[in-house]
Amino acid sequence: MRVKFSRILKVTVFAGDIAFLNALYLILYFAGHLMVHPIDRSWFLFLTLTNASWLIVLFYSNPYKIFRIVKIGQVVSEITFAVFQHLLVTATFLYLAHVEQVHWWSLISVYALFLLVVITWRFLLIYFLRWYRKAGYNIKNVAVIGHGPLALQLQRFFQRHPEYGYHISGIFDYQIRPGKRHGDIKDFYTHVVDKNIAEVYCCVPYISYQQLREVIDWSEDKFIKVKVLNEFRAFSLKSVELEKYDNIPILSVTSLPLDDKRNQLLKKIFDIGAAFLFFILIGWWLFLFIGVFIKLDSKGPVFFRQLRAGRNNTQFSCWKFRTMRINSMADTLQATKEDSRITKVGAILRKTSLDELPQFINVLQGNMSVVGPRPHPIMLNEIFSKRIEKFMARHSVKPGITGLAQIRGYRGETRELHDMRGRFRLDVFYIENWSFSFDIKIILQTIDHLFKGSEKAY
Repeated sequence: MRVKFSRILKVTVFAGDIAFLNALYLILYFAGHLMVHPIDRSWFLFLTLTNASWLIVLFYSNPYKIFRIVKIGQVVSEITFAVFQHLLVTATFLYLAHVEQVHWWSLISVYALFLLVVITWRFLLIYFLRWYRKAGYNIKNVAVIGHGPLALQLQRFFQRHPEYGYHISGIFDYQIRPGKRHGDIKDFYTHVVDKNIAEVYCCVPYISYQQLREVIDWSEDKFIKVKVLNEFRAFSLKSVELEKYDNIPILSVTSLPLDDKRNQLLKKIFDIGAAFLFFILIGWWLFLFIGVFIKLDSKGPVFFRQLRAGRNNTQFSCWKFRTMRINSMADTLQATKEDSRITKVGAILRKTSLDELPQFINVLQGNMSVVGPRPHPIMLNEIFSKRIEKFMARHSVKPGITGLAQIRGYRGETRELHDMRGRFRLDVFYIENWSFSFDIKIILQTIDHLFKGSEKAY
């Protein structure tokens, strides 16, 4: 029954995707933006090829893995990657086939709409499944081997999240200790069969390698999935990735979410799209408006560029609106409250954070991202890298126009060491826990802070 439900789910998702894709193609065709002549370039042949290419894209990108416990950011990343690949395949086919009167911007718009529709469709499906399982349907019975803190944590986790549809029907151990509420391993094998167990969780600290091997061999014969839990309290779980050297399993503790090429592509597409949208809708007239007031207020250029430390500690010129009078200490002395160097217009720009907007230029140049750890002046970086352990870890990703530390109050001047420690801690948390939805949340909170203002905005 479990296999049948899973198969129905995948077919439903695929059928929905294909229906949306073909509907959008038909809209594009009847709107006259994609001319395919019925004699030498059959419209039905075109649809057949595009549908087949979607199947091929799905075969190696596999965005239909709808796990019970899934990150929304991962779903968005995988779907975006698949849709982008299909756009490239379709565009290449149209170009090589010399299809006439293709409105390329219309084609891109259709794929942007397709991406939005598919993501919405997937979200609705995920939330329906969570509601369905929370109501007591499609429940997986699981068993745990190895009684201890890990087993109890897993039990509490499943109890707190009924929407994932897991029920621990028994915890078993090789050692029966007085007062412990768990079963003997001898009862495990009959329990698995009687309770229709779908998965077995083995807690490695409380089970030997030989015992684990026996459980795995027995479970494989019964087509039961085995998952292994281990203690990783010495480092963040977010930075662990399993690698294999031949048949030797290796845990890499330096892998990060943005090491994944698909996540990098998703973030890059969002950054470029957001920067272009900003300049098209707001930037072109707002820059002119602000530039005029800066020139009227004080002598000097409209923009101020300063060397900052970026990804992998490489230096780049960071763009800002000039908020100070021309002075020799701009690169060595942080702005302070009631700083005499700050102009009247500069004070307003700093208070509203509008002085940071030119950094969208850096985003287009590829030096910065919309969201990430804020870039520091070179001198500030050198000082704190000597005083805070692993400080340079914050440079493993591109710096951002806004970031988690900024919306949590760690912005502007850093007078004390504990201020920079707080900023560093949040920067590292962001890097280790990155997701697309996390970026969107930070952007929305940044906009909210712009209207509310900040005491440290000076």
